[in-house]
Amino acid sequence: MRTQVAIVGGGPAGLMLARLLELRGIESVVLEARDREYVQQRVRAGVLEQPTMDLMDEVGVGERMHREGLVHHGVELRFAGEGHRIALSDLTGGRAISIYGQQEVVKDLIDARQASGLPLYFEVSDVSVDPDAPRVEFTHEDSRHVLDCDFIAGCDGSHGVCRPAIASVLTEYHRDYPFGWLGILARCRPASEELIYCHHERGFALASMRSMEVTRMYLQVPPDEDADRWSDEEIWDELDRRFGMEVNRGEVFEKGVTPMRSSVVEPMQHAKLYLAGDAAHIVPPTGAKGLNTAMADVCLLAHAIEASYGGDDAKLAAYSERALERVWRVQHFSWWMTSMLHRFAGDDDFQLKLQLSQLRYTTSSPAQATALAENYVGLPFAA
Repeated sequence: MRTQVAIVGGGPAGLMLARLLELRGIESVVLEARDREYVQQRVRAGVLEQPTMDLMDEVGVGERMHREGLVHHGVELRFAGEGHRIALSDLTGGRAISIYGQQEVVKDLIDARQASGLPLYFEVSDVSVDPDAPRVEFTHEDSRHVLDCDFIAGCDGSHGVCRPAIASVLTEYHRDYPFGWLGILARCRPASEELIYCHHERGFALASMRSMEVTRMYLQVPPDEDADRWSDEEIWDELDRRFGMEVNRGEVFEKGVTPMRSSVVEPMQHAKLYLAGDAAHIVPPTGAKGLNTAMADVCLLAHAIEASYGGDDAKLAAYSERALERVWRVQHFSWWMTSMLHRFAGDDDFQLKLQLSQLRYTTSSPAQATALAENYVGLPFAA
């Protein structure tokens, strides 16, 4: 087998890269370890930045997002029992966010790929990559395949095979946060029409949603917390306590603990292998940046590959350097939001007062509120 770009990973990063390349007349083959049903059902991110929404429109898969997604023009910071709205759109010239699940993005991209009749293989196994050849080998339907290509895109996440293939040239920058998020999905109307980020002495809380009928709520807990230790009633009571108000309640149909960590590897490329998305970086979910940063990566990579086929290799050579500029900005924003809103083990009253001071400044200073809004709705994609 031969193609121009071998894409390892059929999540949002790999599928969006394939779509971007297709529209540029560049061949690709997408390889995904899981089956289609699993990929389309796994619940991850739910907030799309403005540049991600624009990219969905650019590649022709935004129709359902506009029909079913919930556009938000603001977000609330809640502390000391009071809510303070950050007017995202007013502060950023009309830009906004949309509540539209990652699994929905994946469905839209898979539908587009299959409508085009282009290669997308699910349930591949024993994948190995050779960045120098470049070549990808894999097993599909009990047959071994060798896929020769010009470039390999590693979009297979932090536990995939691409990053380990170039581990000898990578430097990893890593931070584990001393807490996790106990998250629930419940069948009830959301507590608010916009997201609420809440600071409380007992720990952080977040009121989010998946639709106007399904609520997504989070509580800060120890990183090794057992979700089953919490009864539904205990979770709702603790949410009421931290938000300082009664939240809407309903049937809890999913519950789990999400660890909080940051990770970046440098460089994001070696030989003919280019990393994108979670294969290169992880952010804590506080700033809602994981999916959106992956989209920024593949947008940049697609433009660089197109330029290379046009005789200009400079953009591909600079891919890692340019991508990392945005990655580290996103990491800083996510760290800042996390540090401002969460309680850390060993924090004293002095630290508590500093957090409250930062929150008051952020919600009262137009300059600081604008900085939050600009980062939250998404900085422009470099490409």
